[in-house]
Amino acid sequence: MPIARHVALTVALVAPTAVLANSPSLDAVLETNARIAHAAYEDSLITARRLESRIEALVENPSEKTLTAAKAAWLEAREPYGQTEVYRFRGGPIDALRDDGTMGAEGDGPEGRINAWPLGEALIDYTAERVDGDAGPESPETVADVGDNLIADETFEISVDKLASMNELGGDERNVTTGYHAIEFLLWGQDLNADGKGYGSRDATAGSRPYTDYVTGEGCTHGHCDRRGAYLNAVAGLLVADLERVTNAWAPGEGVHYQAFVAGGESALRKILEGMGRLSYGELAGERMLIALAANSQEDEHSCFADNTHRDILLNAKGVQNSYQGTYVRSDGRVVSGPGVADYIRSEHPELAARLDEALRKTLVDISRMDGVAKAGAPFDVQIQSSEYQPLVRDVIVDLRDQTHYIERLMAELDLDADLRQDTEENLEQL
Repeated sequence: MPIARHVALTVALVAPTAVLANSPSLDAVLETNARIAHAAYEDSLITARRLESRIEALVENPSEKTLTAAKAAWLEAREPYGQTEVYRFRGGPIDALRDDGTMGAEGDGPEGRINAWPLGEALIDYTAERVDGDAGPESPETVADVGDNLIADETFEISVDKLASMNELGGDERNVTTGYHAIEFLLWGQDLNADGKGYGSRDATAGSRPYTDYVTGEGCTHGHCDRRGAYLNAVAGLLVADLERVTNAWAPGEGVHYQAFVAGGESALRKILEGMGRLSYGELAGERMLIALAANSQEDEHSCFADNTHRDILLNAKGVQNSYQGTYVRSDGRVVSGPGVADYIRSEHPELAARLDEALRKTLVDISRMDGVAKAGAPFDVQIQSSEYQPLVRDVIVDLRDQTHYIERLMAELDLDADLRQDTEENLEQL
């Protein structure tokens, strides 16, 4: 049974909103943004619960069928979550919600437990001797007390609390032990390509972890199958718990963040634009794309085990458009919509609005081409290696850089100050 590479979402290139006779109020724009945030996180929670259920079935009854079903659920769960990343970088619940349910500062939230990457997978489970990139931590001394890996180290207690406490151990951002990408690694294993050695020309295959890695007793491969299953169940449960808290914080009318945000006026508008710009520039164009392209390293791509990076890129860009246009298509096909930033600015800044419309449209056109190439058999790790496709990857990076320039110009016109380029050391302006 083939694994679905993505669910029903396709990119609709939204036409520029018609000029409104009366621009909507800022309060209406903020309410739309908050309702969409809640809907996208709720979809992420629903699909994460489905993933947790499929993982439980895999661990209880390991087979090709249950492993394939768990992988399909992971791919499905990534679709709504990718569209939530535009709500980062703005002091919202994903970045600032404390475990006790109160709002703190950026860095206090669960984002690192949910979606941190790249991960040094050698901390979690067995790895090949040689891989295409770095499978270990940036600082080996941070894991000096761990045996071969956490699953093989019988002295390490596998529990939700212990795994959460180990995430980014010693301040090393590659020491990722939880979240979507830890689950991805435990379902797919490393992407070692056709030659099986982890180097040489890449192909269209993803990782190929056998279901027997979860067979307890006779038939277990690579050892410690009971601990591997316990680890996978624990991180799936933590993912659901963290997404539930973030979703509740955005609940219309009652969430700990919702009311403060919709009453935030121009400060909240600045946060919307800051999230759009910082995701576009430093995070997506810089950290997630340019670094992997420049280093030609599949270990530095976002979903390197499942070869799903093309969807990550498209969904992040779609999230930016969702915030701008004020429209989100839910996983079940329902549409959440209302006045967006585009409607708010168009009458006062028509020329700049038109340029930003076109920049966002061009980005999604080029990313849709990248997505199509990946679905045709050349995933992102092949694209960054191939002279045929590298120009397409570079075009998307430039598109994301250019749309950020227009977001910066809009913020200047609105007298809203923010640094949109703080999240990468990569020099995108040289491209």
